[in-house]
Amino acid sequence: MNTGPLVGVSVVMPVLNEARYMQGALDQILSQEVIGPLEVILALGPSTDNTNEIAAKIAQQDSRVKLVDNPIGKTPSGLNNAIKDAKYDVIVRVDGHSLLPSNYISTAVAVLTETGADVVGGVMAAKGKTNFEVAVASAMRSAFGVGPARFHTGGVAGEVNTVYLGVFRRSALIRVGGYDETFLRAQDWEMNYRIRKTGGKIWFDPRLEVGYQPRSTLSKLARQYFEYGRWRREVTRTYPETKSLRYLAPPLTLATLVLSKILLLVTALSSVSWYWIFFIPPAGYLILVVVGSVLIVNKGKLKSLFWQPIVILVMHLCWGYGFLTSPKRLREQQ
Repeated sequence: MNTGPLVGVSVVMPVLNEARYMQGALDQILSQEVIGPLEVILALGPSTDNTNEIAAKIAQQDSRVKLVDNPIGKTPSGLNNAIKDAKYDVIVRVDGHSLLPSNYISTAVAVLTETGADVVGGVMAAKGKTNFEVAVASAMRSAFGVGPARFHTGGVAGEVNTVYLGVFRRSALIRVGGYDETFLRAQDWEMNYRIRKTGGKIWFDPRLEVGYQPRSTLSKLARQYFEYGRWRREVTRTYPETKSLRYLAPPLTLATLVLSKILLLVTALSSVSWYWIFFIPPAGYLILVVVGSVLIVNKGKLKSLFWQPIVILVMHLCWGYGFLTSPKRLREQQ
């Protein structure tokens, strides 16, 4: 168990085309309640807006902000470049859209110290503004929408497989060699898995809430969950022992729906009287989606109910399609 004192905090943030949000995100980080020194390291990708100019200006005005290059612009490489430049014992990973409560870092450091964990994290608190985003947020915070992982649904404090973003002991990151830069998605899960394999502890604490802004359109949501599915398949290829029914449920659902439709067409054209039985799987799934939507919809914003079943269908089926079509050389193609 890790019991040594933790001195100083290095916040690492990969940034790419974040001109609109960077100042607000940095204001929240730099105003954190922290005992001891704090630095923020921005890994600057090849932005096409004025992100890098804004970052340079902020760094000039506040000596706690440092800049490193991330020429390929990918998240894991940016994180690794920032971590290499970090000088403190605690590494806090944040994204450009992360919304941190003022006590996030101080609470995380206390949890690291109390539990002896290598990594701590909390809830990915999705919150939408439009009716569509509210529906996405409701799905992302429900077991029916995304499964029972505590960083989505909340729950009691304790050991878990992975957490959202994460606050790390620098020693744990060094021990496993940092992020695997071939994982453009699922890099958090993959590295936390390696930390656990070396005897490390990943700890969830529900007090560590990080605000998350959901995708704003159906097409962006579909792309997001398609990519999630593709990269989850890559995780199971790399680590076959991590396969579980939870990850197989979306592709199996999609495969069942497609097979039912094919058999329905074939039997209907063959004039078979019992062709109707192939209506049962899709009808049953749609009923489940509608009932689930009513149960998880944000009760304060019932107008989002129109979007709720559509959002769930897109999340489930796009994740499943991504999983089924994930190429064997996915990491080599990036």
